[in-house]
Amino acid sequence: MPDAREVFLNPGDWFFGAGAIRLRTVLGSCVALVFWHPRHLLGGMCHYLLPRRAAANSGVLDGRYGDEALKLLLGRIHASNAKPAEFRISVFGGGNMFPGLVRPDNHYVGQRNVEQARHLLELHQLHCQNFHVEGVGYRTVVFDLANGDIALNYLALPQPPSSPHGERAT
Repeated sequence: MPDAREVFLNPGDWFFGAGAIRLRTVLGSCVALVFWHPRHLLGGMCHYLLPRRAAANSGVLDGRYGDEALKLLLGRIHASNAKPAEFRISVFGGGNMFPGLVRPDNHYVGQRNVEQARHLLELHQLHCQNFHVEGVGYRTVVFDLANGDIALNYLALPQPPSSPHGERAT
């Protein structure tokens, strides 16, 4: 579709709509939730950085946080008179961008983002058809709203050699 409008989603951005629009993003430890309705030919994507806010919400939803980004998308889905359960859902990202660093809980931010995505889908009784998550590296995602096609490219990064005494954060 050469005449499609391109919309690039930066971390914290989200978009919902229909027509000749191609959504594009690049993911490291962030996660993208992609929704597409095959009958209504509409959909959306969010690109969130963190699972949830550390402090109480001020009342304004912020797409940088997984729980709030999903609320923003669900609000638009409901406003379009579509049912969230009718959408094809994909989840991408959550890569480990610093494989040599280990947190005390052995969870890196990408893992926590993926865990949040799984939790939110379960909480809202939504079924994901396509997961491409975690690993070590970057992903580019291109989502065509006109037909639901998703192009995914994954660039795996080399992992550092393991220390004979285990890994530690520096």
